Amino acid sequence: MSLMRPVLNRWLRWAEKPHLAREQDPLALRKAFERKARFFFRAPFGTRFKRDRQGNVPVLWVNKTESGPLILYLHGGAFVMGSPDTHKAMMGYLSRAAGLSICLPDYRLAPEHPFPAGLDDALSCYGAVMDRPGGVVLGGDSAGGAMALALLAEILRLGLPMPLGVFAFSPLTDMGFSGDSVQCNAEADVMLPVSRAQDTAMLYLSDHDPRDPRASPLYADFAGAGPVWMTVGDTEFLLDDTRRMTSRLRAQGVAVTEVVAHDLPHVWPMFHNILPEGRATLRAVAGWINSLSRSEGDS
Repeated sequence: MSLMRPVLNRWLRWAEKPHLAREQDPLALRKAFERKARFFFRAPFGTRFKRDRQGNVPVLWVNKTESGPLILYLHGGAFVMGSPDTHKAMMGYLSRAAGLSICLPDYRLAPEHPFPAGLDDALSCYGAVMDRPGGVVLGGDSAGGAMALALLAEILRLGLPMPLGVFAFSPLTDMGFSGDSVQCNAEADVMLPVSRAQDTAMLYLSDHDPRDPRASPLYADFAGAGPVWMTVGDTEFLLDDTRRMTSRLRAQGVAVTEVVAHDLPHVWPMFHNILPEGRATLRAVAGWINSLSRSEGDS
């Protein structure tokens, strides 16, 4: 255990979690997240960023190259906040660790653009990069993890070229929040308040069924999918979202790597600047991604 882990957990519990529980205006949450990201998160020196469009969706490229595998990464933020800018520092570290370029779509957010607008944007972006020489790896965290897995299911349904694999940090996979850990870990979770889960989900879902597989990939079909890598903390209230997703994927014949980490907060790789465990997780997923691209090259 690093010395920073209990310090970070304490700060999240006493500062961030109460703020997320108290603030009900999604626009205020959005502005606060952008402000904190600028202050707390730093990309490695020399990281190159470029704004562009893919499939008519604004994107941010991290260390863009014209060839070789790329990562299409969908940022988290409960579908109401977050942007490429909030996640570009973490992706800068991953890009350097994996030696790959990363594309971050600036997909539309709720409540202005409810489900399935964000997923439609993700699919449009994938359509623009899916023929990339070397292949594409999908990734995401939290709500973005949900979208990455839902995008995989849509790719399968539509018969599009398959990504090399998918990875997700602390993914939300069940918009109905029916896992046991939602209640069992409500107090143990140092960052996310369970009390706001349903309200925030409804901002995204509007009148849609929370069991719609495009919103809740736990209910999607994945037969024929490539490898999936997921990680989650054992104190997160979303713990069962990963565990149940792993079980469903394996039941459909998908190769899954599941990593349950001890006493780490929601999407801890975001804190890579101060948290050794965050850097270690990013290096681990970078190694997994590179193993996929090597396997593809050997086939």
